Amino acid sequence: MPCLAVAATAVVGCGGGTSYKNEPRPPAPIIVSASINNRQVAVSPHRFGAGPITLIVTNQTGASQQVTVEINTGAAGFKGRTGPINPRDTGQLKADLPRGIYSVHVDGPSIRGARLLVGKPRPSAQNEVLQP
Repeated sequence: MPCLAVAATAVVGCGGGTSYKNEPRPPAPIIVSASINNRQVAVSPHRFGAGPITLIVTNQTGASQQVTVEINTGAAGFKGRTGPINPRDTGQLKADLPRGIYSVHVDGPSIRGARLLVGKPRPSAQNEVLQP
């Protein structure tokens, strides 16, 4: 019986030596819209601060398209790609973009790509209510 009391005390005392740091939350995600037509990819807004985004793309062409977002640097950096987006349909890409200049393009040279300018990190969403 005394062994049971010692075991119960040991279990209750677990975790007492740790400390919890209240790190700031990341910035709130923003929605970035893009559309593909037969001439170009258009993105809005094309300038925002670094942090999480959801890119929503609408395909206004007559063919299936895939959108690639990649940082324009000589070194290895971010590169993300949507799945195939059927004609007159939408697709999305979720990403946490660091500061930099990005190209948003589809395969093939006939449709001109767009450019994203990602600046300094957006502020933390620490004190914002109703965040996901």
